[in-house]
Amino acid sequence: MERERLGSRLGFILISAGCAIGIGNVWKFPTVAAQNGGGIFVLIYLVFLAIMGIPIMTMEFSVGRASQASPVRMYQKLKPEDKKWRAHGYASLVGNIILMMFYTSVTGWMLQYFVYMLTGKFEGMNTVEVNAVYDNMLSSPWILILFVAIVCVLGFLVCSFNMQKGLEKVTKIMMVALLALIIVLAIHSFTLPKAGEGLKFYLLPSIENVKRVGFLNVVVAAMNQAFFTLSLGIGSMAIFGSFIGKDRSLLGESVNIACLDTFVAITSGLIIFPAFFTYMGDGVLPTEQILAQTAGPGLIFKTLPNVFINMHGGRIWGTLFFLFMSFAAFSTILAVFQNIMSCVQELTGWSKRKTCLICGVGMLILSIPCVLGFNVLSGFHPLGAGSVVLDLEDYIVSNILLPLGSLVFVLFCTNKFGWGFDNFMEEANLGKGLKIKKWMKYYMRYVLPVIVGVLFVYGAISPFIK
Repeated sequence: MERERLGSRLGFILISAGCAIGIGNVWKFPTVAAQNGGGIFVLIYLVFLAIMGIPIMTMEFSVGRASQASPVRMYQKLKPEDKKWRAHGYASLVGNIILMMFYTSVTGWMLQYFVYMLTGKFEGMNTVEVNAVYDNMLSSPWILILFVAIVCVLGFLVCSFNMQKGLEKVTKIMMVALLALIIVLAIHSFTLPKAGEGLKFYLLPSIENVKRVGFLNVVVAAMNQAFFTLSLGIGSMAIFGSFIGKDRSLLGESVNIACLDTFVAITSGLIIFPAFFTYMGDGVLPTEQILAQTAGPGLIFKTLPNVFINMHGGRIWGTLFFLFMSFAAFSTILAVFQNIMSCVQELTGWSKRKTCLICGVGMLILSIPCVLGFNVLSGFHPLGAGSVVLDLEDYIVSNILLPLGSLVFVLFCTNKFGWGFDNFMEEANLGKGLKIKKWMKYYMRYVLPVIVGVLFVYGAISPFIK
């Protein structure tokens, strides 16, 4: 079976960036930044992005491009005599599946709220009524399953076409639209009466906040954000490395993708905080209350709808915002669906259409536990009081499989008992662009595994020590 190819460098960058850019860029980064010292946090975050996120992304791309295979076959191609590495390939497929078991639900929420904003559902509601819309949505399993089904059908339908005419073409349109929307929304927020107050709260360096949180905690938060924002460790990037040519070096491409991801994350806060301070803050809310209202799903589905109904032209701005969020979520859906399909095709030899049909039905079925976790199974608290099925699935992927998988990539690419640093550097440096240098070998071999190992241990135990 001849391997498909992406049609352009831009397509590769936008698809890879689309996989990295997701809902966490919007409902997590701005609040974490504001909470942990504003500009101080952003600076530390950028340092860890450079010394940890970008090197691991380059490794993942290199393994994919050198093997010309999906995660379930890449180790067989590069190290055929050594079977121990293959377990990570299968774990990567499992990780992608578990990720989609809850991400399809969250993407369905974004689509649902886009429809709500477009049709004017929130007009005339007060704060209590707006908040109740979200709670009522989660308590309605059949409506949630309907939107998950829409996500699965649309996602696998796009992936069923030729890659250049399907995945690449659709992702290019969505990502260009996403970047245009976020710029328009940010410019609009700058014009709001209390934009200055919001921007100061968000990005002004705050020694007081660093002291309150603790410098070590700020560093850990920045390290976590820099690592998890790029979705590394489960082959989501490796698969797209396998679809590109060798005319560009991979370190430079990783930098471009990380810059796009960071741009969306930082700009999201430029939208949120000026709007919040103008329409919700009244200048008197304590810091803790502001942070509580501008974090997680509550920010997207409760706070911001309340902001939009108080804003002049809010229905239009709200519709554009949830269109932006839908594109951000759906770009990740398409990228990961493609990864799952590529793995399944290489394992089974099925045609693309058959793979799409079976994977689509399977994904819909596997997504149901997450949906039911908010209603029928709401009494099941897998990680302690208040946790739901989604939290368990997110924990398995984010706290276990991503850091553990990244550690495997680092060890495989930097040690003789794996692929080896020389092979990695040779593959990464093919083509024009930034190059891996020989002096980086010792950092990548001895320091980087320690950083990722610390993240893994911290992530694995963190839900149980709070």
